[in-house]
Amino acid sequence: MVFQERTYSVLIVTASDSFSAKIMPLLPVTDYWPVTTVHSIGEARRKIAETAFDIVLINAPLPDDFGMRLAVDICTGSGAGVLLLVRNDQFDDIYAKVVSYGVLTLSKPTNMQMVAQNLRILCATRERMRQMEAKQATVEEKIEEIRLVNRAKWLLIECLGMTEPEAHRYIEKQSMDQRVSKREVAESVIKTYK
Repeated sequence: MVFQERTYSVLIVTASDSFSAKIMPLLPVTDYWPVTTVHSIGEARRKIAETAFDIVLINAPLPDDFGMRLAVDICTGSGAGVLLLVRNDQFDDIYAKVVSYGVLTLSKPTNMQMVAQNLRILCATRERMRQMEAKQATVEEKIEEIRLVNRAKWLLIECLGMTEPEAHRYIEKQSMDQRVSKREVAESVIKTYK
């Protein structure tokens, strides 16, 4: 890949050591780090519980389960991209079951170029998810600020007999005069009059 600031953490879930050996050359440390390999669904669930991964590669089937449920759970419960590799004769059935959850599916045997292309798609998808997560966090912060300001306004109305426009103007003026955010003024008002 082209030089980039970010690396992508990868979890490989496979019962086959030869699969890991074939995949590792596609995961240079300049782009993918750390790379963790586990050999069962149980191990994968434990790793995912303790560490967030950007990309998860699942080489199905696994000794303790097929891997389809794990792929769906990861896609619905995190921002990680998932590539599920399944036998060619199972591809259509598995694809139909997991595509609506955002799981990329690849039939095997496959060539490493296809895997590499899918890894790049997963990286692009992960970046898009990061941007959406950042936007969502910003929106949630704004909503929380509005709630705090409204709560502070009602305390000013209740405790000081201000009208709603007066309380609103008071918070805005304090924010400008003190050179702090409306949120900080609201928190101060709440602390004072609660």
